[in-house]
This record gives sequence, structure tokens and C-alpha cells, in this order.
Amino acid sequence: MEGVQVRGVEQKLVCIYIHSPCIFQDADNSSVLNNNVLGAFLQSGSVAGLSRPVEIRFWHDTVLDASNATCVFWQPGAGAGSTGSWSRKGCETTHREGTVICHCDPLTYFAVLLLPAGTLSPAQLASLTHISTIGCSLSAAATLCTLLLCCFSSTPCPPPSCRQRLRDNTTRIHMHLLATLLLLNCSFLLSTLLAAGAEGLCRVTAALLHASLLCTLAWMAAEAFHLLLLVVKVYNVYIQHYLLKLCLFAWGLPTLAVVAVFVFKRDTYGYHAISTSEGYRNTTIVPSTRCWLTSPPVHYATFCYAGLILLFNTLVLGRVVMILRRIRRQKGQARKDWATVLGLTCLLGTTWGLAFFSFGILLVPQLYLFTILNSLQGLFVCLWYVTVHRRSKLGSISNTSR
Repeated sequence: MEGVQVRGVEQKLVCIYIHSPCIFQDADNSSVLNNNVLGAFLQSGSVAGLSRPVEIRFWHDTVLDASNATCVFWQPGAGAGSTGSWSRKGCETTHREGTVICHCDPLTYFAVLLLPAGTLSPAQLASLTHISTIGCSLSAAATLCTLLLCCFSSTPCPPPSCRQRLRDNTTRIHMHLLATLLLLNCSFLLSTLLAAGAEGLCRVTAALLHASLLCTLAWMAAEAFHLLLLVVKVYNVYIQHYLLKLCLFAWGLPTLAVVAVFVFKRDTYGYHAISTSEGYRNTTIVPSTRCWLTSPPVHYATFCYAGLILLFNTLVLGRVVMILRRIRRQKGQARKDWATVLGLTCLLGTTWGLAFFSFGILLVPQLYLFTILNSLQGLFVCLWYVTVHRRSKLGSISNTSR
């Protein structure tokens, strides 16, 4: 049995060497070192929990990252439709030059699992889960309070001009965005809580989460378009049924798409498992299953949809910043407006662009930054809205006193 030594078990072992482990392919299509799988069994039957673990050595001539090459053993699937999965529980990994040494207490099929660079550890997954839970809870509470504030503080005003009508629609657009953020935060929290429940309820929660995400992104695009009309367009613009058309675009189209997918291909939504660097789906530190998309094509389509919206928002931001810089040079009085517009656009879209840097060594820091900024997005928007609303009221009081 070339390249493998087995010690520590006094009974006679039956060993099987497999070079092409296609029959041991798990749901994550995990990669095995040199495609080598070793099976070790006792003739008397299955063995687990050995007090003196069996030692297996895998030789290799490649450069390995010790944190991403781990000893695992094969666990057969419990159900009829489940093939099985690789598990690290009961195995210890030691790395030496050109050798990976495994000490495992069960007797079954063994291999060295290669994980992508930047894969999360269970502790990192737990911390990210706690951050997102706390951040989404704070954002949900803040958006709810701000929505109530907007409802109770809104007062009717006389018929405005075309440009003034656009400015009056600004608050309504903000309220729609806050509503989608509230729905997004609540559905995200439910997606974790209901992941251990019934499959049908989990699918409904995943569809709700998907719809709220698409609507939130659409209302970000609506904010950017409205900002374009307010700042970039120098002439009065009148769009008939303006807010209704924005609602059809930002509420109607995403909801219609999700309902169509849910009706015609319901298995697109369901249980979504997150793999960690331990080589198996960890459930002891923190639940690693969410109610989310299970179809890679739909996931990629959502990713492209978000990319197009963020590209549009970035172009609008660049154009607005150029205009405000020109005004600032001419009058020197545009600093507050510049900060307001830049803050609004950044808080409502730019931080989502971090999702496009989730690869390689950037994965872990990007995930922490993305989780902190976007889980607290609702709180940031509420603080921004309250500040701008208070400043505008003080300005109107000052103008009235004059």
C-alpha cells in the first residue's frame, strides 16, 4: 500500500486504496489531496471511538496550507437520497514536510480534504452570525421607529411646483426604502430561526428573504434615480404618476419574479448549509443552516441584478459629486449638500459592493466588513434621516422667523 502506513491497532486490518474517489463525492464537491482515499477496516466489523487512534500517513509533493488541508473520514448518508459527507470529528491532523499525518478513532475511508483559501472556521462563522443578528435587530428596531416618526410627523402642504413635487416625493421614497429594510432584517432573522423547522415554512421564509432583498436593491436604484432628477437635471421634470411607477418597479417586479419562481420551481428555496474549514457542517458552535436559495443559477442571477444596480448607483454618485464640487468652487457653500448626498448614496448602496470582493485572502475581512456595515444599514439610514429632517426643520423655522 504505497504511501500509507497504518499503526496503533493490534488486530489485523483490511486496507483498501482508491485513487479515483468519485464514489465519495459529497454535496459540496470537495477536493481530495491527490485523489487518494484509503479504507481501513477490521474483519470483525465496524469500529468507532478507538482509545488508541489509528495513524495514517499521506505523502504528497505539493505546497499545502496547513489550515486548509485537514484529515477527514467518510460518513455514509442517513437517508436513501443522501450519498454521505466528509467529517473531521474524531480525526487530528499533523503536517510535516511532504507528509500529512492523520490520527482517527473510527475505521472507515480516510482522505485529506483540501478547502479553498479563506474558508471560514466555525468560530468565525459564529462571530459573523452574532454580529449579523445583533446588527439586524438594531436596524429593524431603528427602521420601525423611523417609519412611525415619518407617519406621525407628516403634514399636508399646498400644491408645489414640479421641482418642489420631486422634493416632496423624497420623504416617501425614503419611507419605502425603510420599509424594505425592515422587511429584509426581519426575514433574515427568521431565516435562521426557522431553518430547523418544517421544510415548507423554510421555503416560504427563503422566498420572503429573497423578495425583500430584491426590493431593497430596487429602492436603492429608485433613490439614485430620484437623486439624478434632483441634482443632475437642471430643468423642471414632471413624470406623471411618478411614485406609482417607482412602486411598480421596486415593489412589483421583484415580488412578481419571486412569486413566479416559487410557484413554478419551488425547490429553488429551502435549506442552505454553510461549510466551514473544519471539513464538515458544524452544528455545535452555531447553526450553519439558513433558509435561502438552493439553486446556483438563481443565486448568480441575483448577484448580477445587484451588480447592475450598484453600477448605476456608483455612476450617479460620481456624477453628483462632480456637480457638487463644481458648485463648491463657484460658491463655496455646498459643503452641507455635498455631505448629505454623498452620505445618502453611500449608505444606500456602496457598501453592498463589498460582496464582489469575496474571494481568496480577502474573503474573511470582506465578510466581517460587509456584515458590520450592511447589518447596521437600517440604523445608519435612520440616523441620517433624523439628522437631515431635523436640519431641514431648523432651516424652515429660521426662514419663517426672518
